[in-house]
Amino acid sequence: MKTIGVVTSGGDAPGMNAAIRAVTRLAYAKDFQVLGFEKGWEGLVTSTFRALTPRSVGGIMQLGGTILLTSRCPHFRKPESIKKAAETLASNKVDGLIVIGGNGSLKAACELSEKTNTLIVGVPATIDNDVYGTDETIGFDTAVNTAVAEIDKIRDTAISHERIFIVEVMGRTRGFLALTVGITVGAETILVPEVKTPMEEILGNIKENSEKGKRSGIIVAAEGVGDTRKIASEIETRTGAEVRLSIIGYAQRGGSPTARSRLLASLFANEAVELLANGQGNRVVGLQNGKITSIDIEKSCKTEKPLDLSLLKMARTLAT
Repeated sequence: MKTIGVVTSGGDAPGMNAAIRAVTRLAYAKDFQVLGFEKGWEGLVTSTFRALTPRSVGGIMQLGGTILLTSRCPHFRKPESIKKAAETLASNKVDGLIVIGGNGSLKAACELSEKTNTLIVGVPATIDNDVYGTDETIGFDTAVNTAVAEIDKIRDTAISHERIFIVEVMGRTRGFLALTVGITVGAETILVPEVKTPMEEILGNIKENSEKGKRSGIIVAAEGVGDTRKIASEIETRTGAEVRLSIIGYAQRGGSPTARSRLLASLFANEAVELLANGQGNRVVGLQNGKITSIDIEKSCKTEKPLDLSLLKMARTLAT
C-alpha cells in the first residue's frame, strides 16, 4: 500500500471535511500518499484530483460541506464510466480508495470494486442515516440538531398564535431523520415514508390533543411522505385550525458539524485506513453497539436498514 485515494460523493453531510482530514493524516502517519478526487465520481471519470497532505487539510474539521466538492453523477453507473474510473485508479497507481458518502455512493463503490484491483472501503456519511451496517452515519447528529434548533423556535410561535405547524425535514425515502427529530422536539405527530398514515389518523390525533386542552401542535414530516402543502391545506379545511407549513430544507445538510459528527468522522477514517493498511477492501465501516467495525460492502448495499417503528408509538405517548 503506497497510495490511497479519497472521494466524497452524493449529497454532502456535515463532517465530510473532518473525515477527509482524518484519512489524510492517518494515512500519512503510515507513509501513504493521498490523492483527493474532486467533484465526486466525476473526478474519477475525468482523472481530476489533487494531492492531499497533513498541512493542506489543516483548519477544515469545523467546516461543513466538502473541500473536494461533490456531485450526484447519475451517469457513473454506465459501464463506460465505471471502466474509466477503474483506469484512473490504475494509471495513478491508487492501491486503496476510501469513498465517503451515503447509500448511492456505496452502491457505486460496490460496482466499481468489481472492475478494479484497487481495494475500496466505504465511510458512511449522510444525514439520512440509512446505511446498513452502522447505527449512525457521519452528519446525522448535526442534521438532527439543526432541525431541532429550528423547530424549537417554531414551537414558540405555534404556542403564541395557537397554531398547528407542519415542519418538513429531509428524507425522500427513509424516515430516520424525521423520527429522531420528532421525538426530540416533542412532536404531536411524526410522518415517515415507511408508514402510510391516513389523514383520518392525523385528524384524530389533532382532535384528541384539542380535547386534552392543547391549542397548538407540531407535526414533523419527512419530505417523502407526499405534498406537505396539501396535507396542511386539508387539515386546515377539515379542522378549522390555523395551519402553517415550514420547510427546513438544505440547511440540514450544511453548517459546522457537531462534536459527535466530528468524532465519528475521525473514528470511521481510522478504521478505513487500518483496513487498507492490512490489505482488506470491499468493506463499509460503521458503528455497531458502541464499537467501530466493518461489514462487506455488498451486504451493506443490498440490505435495507430497518427503522425502529416502535419509536413512533413511544413518541405518541410522550406527546400526550
